[in-house]
Amino acid sequence: MSTVAQVFAHTLKEIGVTFVFGVPSGNMIDYIEAIRKEEGIEFVLVGHEATAAFMAGVCGKLTGVPGVCFATFGPGATNLSTGVGGAQLDRFPLLAFTDEMPDKLLARSVQMNINHQQLFFPITKWTTRLNQHNLEEIILKGAGIASDKTPGAVHIGIPAGIGQNPVPKTKSEVDYLRLEKKRWAPLLAEQLAKVEKLIQTSKKPVLAVGLSAVHAQVGEQLVALAQKFQVPVVLTPMAKGLFPEDHPLYAGVLFHALSDAVAEVYGQADLVIGIGYDPVEFNYEDWMPEVPLIHIDCKEADVASEQIREVCNVLGALDVALNELLQLEIEPKHWDVQFVQENKRQIFEKLRPEPDCFGPLAVVNELRKILPDEGILTVDVGAHLHLVGQLWRTPKPENLLMTNGWSSMGFAIPAALAAKLCKPDLPVVALMGDGGFAMMAGELASAKRLKLKIVFVVICDNSLSLIRIKQQKKGFNAAYGTDLEIRTEQATNHYFGVPVIRAMNKTAYVNALNEAFNQNGPVVIEAVVDGQAYDELLLRANKKF
Repeated sequence: MSTVAQVFAHTLKEIGVTFVFGVPSGNMIDYIEAIRKEEGIEFVLVGHEATAAFMAGVCGKLTGVPGVCFATFGPGATNLSTGVGGAQLDRFPLLAFTDEMPDKLLARSVQMNINHQQLFFPITKWTTRLNQHNLEEIILKGAGIASDKTPGAVHIGIPAGIGQNPVPKTKSEVDYLRLEKKRWAPLLAEQLAKVEKLIQTSKKPVLAVGLSAVHAQVGEQLVALAQKFQVPVVLTPMAKGLFPEDHPLYAGVLFHALSDAVAEVYGQADLVIGIGYDPVEFNYEDWMPEVPLIHIDCKEADVASEQIREVCNVLGALDVALNELLQLEIEPKHWDVQFVQENKRQIFEKLRPEPDCFGPLAVVNELRKILPDEGILTVDVGAHLHLVGQLWRTPKPENLLMTNGWSSMGFAIPAALAAKLCKPDLPVVALMGDGGFAMMAGELASAKRLKLKIVFVVICDNSLSLIRIKQQKKGFNAAYGTDLEIRTEQATNHYFGVPVIRAMNKTAYVNALNEAFNQNGPVVIEAVVDGQAYDELLLRANKKF
């Protein structure tokens, strides 16, 4: 008979999992050994459990197969929970396993013992506990739940001490998608008639595209729909790349830099058509004008009814719904496409760095010039994210990895490690502020140990700039609680053996980028800038009407 640990490793491998991330525990060593012996799957040691979960979530995002992480009791589980929440709200498929006490100790006062089921309940789609009799069934069911139409996190507790227990051999298909899937029928005639009437009677509808549209892979249909109706398109940040920035009808990204300029377009709309719009990034009512909403998704719109009074929910598969919309006999709408294009041009012009000025805009713009289009940028939470979200040229959504549903600082470094493991042939860059870097700097040791060629760009302004700007807008002391002062006067030459290049001006920065991309391992670039350049670009009004 196979053991629990062996069935665990084999089932994950058969699903398609290639990496299991974690920090070992005494109970976990049975499973690590089984993974070592199972061809095609590998255990990856990291420095912190949050890193393990972030990396697993990004692997799930990039491969479509749920990423896997493991942590021990108590503090291991609470550390892991940060990244698990990230997978849940960023819609990354994830299986998170934790040690749990054996049945006889679950309710006892025991060292490191807390109720993991209660801990993970609010930050997962499903949390459960397996045993040696239902091991494969639970893993397969969890993987199916984690990777359905709205991906997310699943937590599975493993009782301590069962790793070497024998598992009776069963004949079971290893198909984690064998859960019964809802088959979406075409739109009902009356539903389609209502949608058609709303679109027919509108003069200036706008398409608002969200994260669910990325999962549904409906980019080509979106372009066709926008062109057929001649309507502009706005995107939520994590949908960036689904609609090309150089398209005449591309209007910009909601919520990020110069959002008031993007509002110059959508503020004219008399109808909003949400395509796979997930409010986990940005609520409709926080930016929409007071107009009707058509919401096309597998879930009903989550809106404040007193602010958006007319909502037409179109529930179903996005590809089916968009195909039906494309069949409607609707004349092109009344938008001034030249105005949409000129407004976009002005947005990008304002995001162009001043000559001979070395600030955050120059850091992002010069990086975009050197990173190939097929390369992957991972970006942390902070003021710089708002710049990237608006100006970064993004050929496909998977080329730009961010956290906007969960929005946890410290995301960029683990995401870059995972991206390089999953896509070893692609160039990978992690962009972060000095605050996010301080949270995860220790994982540079992981990058070094794993021999991952990654360029880590740290925008150093010695401040939590996004919070500083919010303090200023409220008239508070903008230096209190946000000054980091972590950069030493004398540049260091390495962190954990990873070389560091400090750049104080644009020329030095460009040279540092070229040098870093020519290295065979990880490199850190400290780009020392003046954070005041953020002030005129961020946290602008999302409504101008």
